[in-house]
Amino acid sequence: MNPLALIAGDAHPGLAREIARQAQIPLLPASISAFADGETRVRIEAEVRGTDLVIVQPTSSPTGERLLTLALIADAARAAGAARITALVPYFGYARQDTRKDPGEPRSAQLAARILAAAGIDRVIALELHSSALESAFPMPVTHLRADELLLPHLRGQRLAIVSPDAGGLKRAQRYAMALGAPLAVVAKQRTGADVAVPLQVLGEVRGEACLLVDDMASTGRTIAGAAQALLAAGAAEVHALFIHAVMASGALERMRAAGVRRILTTDSVRADAGPGVEVVSSAPLFARALRDAID
Repeated sequence: MNPLALIAGDAHPGLAREIARQAQIPLLPASISAFADGETRVRIEAEVRGTDLVIVQPTSSPTGERLLTLALIADAARAAGAARITALVPYFGYARQDTRKDPGEPRSAQLAARILAAAGIDRVIALELHSSALESAFPMPVTHLRADELLLPHLRGQRLAIVSPDAGGLKRAQRYAMALGAPLAVVAKQRTGADVAVPLQVLGEVRGEACLLVDDMASTGRTIAGAAQALLAAGAAEVHALFIHAVMASGALERMRAAGVRRILTTDSVRADAGPGVEVVSSAPLFARALRDAID
């Protein structure tokens, strides 16, 4: 068996260090910088020949740059003789663009996956892709992890109604509702444009309940904020939110709080800061176990 080693990309080196520590895998040095014109420059500063190399790099903002950096590290590792290359991608950007809604649009998720394959990546480990069907977009094997075991312990013992902010996330909300023995509701909405959704009505009884909105990510925060307003208008006593990826653009947190969201539970799949009303759960144990399982 080839020795396992890990390299941190530039998107979330702190998470990479913690995964390496918990999995007891050596963290190899690599430099990532830019030339004067902005071109990314990558250099692996250790021997990787014959290694089973893991690159940790969420493709969070700036998404295109993070994706390219991941591909460049993989290409450098392949040229340096790595035996196998695994991309550990805690958050996979472009995942929402997996279908062609209008003529002239690309299927960006599929293209991003092909870029990784072209760079020489043999396997992908990802956390909570936007859709399970997206696994088929990757030309290489994908280990698709769920965050349930990370987040459910922080919810047990609380009286909550689990709410999906849209029909697309209903299966995820159902998992949490079943695990907690909690009632389930959904906010029906209509998407009117990119990052814009108008809530229509709440399907399910939420009057007097403490509601937990469960989603895969928060970007602008508009979906969560709109759903929170709909729940409060339907008589919910209070509203909290859980999302896996805190891909929050500027103003997203303030927008959700202004809409009445009291508490937020998320992971560190992308860099996220805990603070008043925001709890960030480490995803390192989940990834470390996935890597240990690969060794075994």
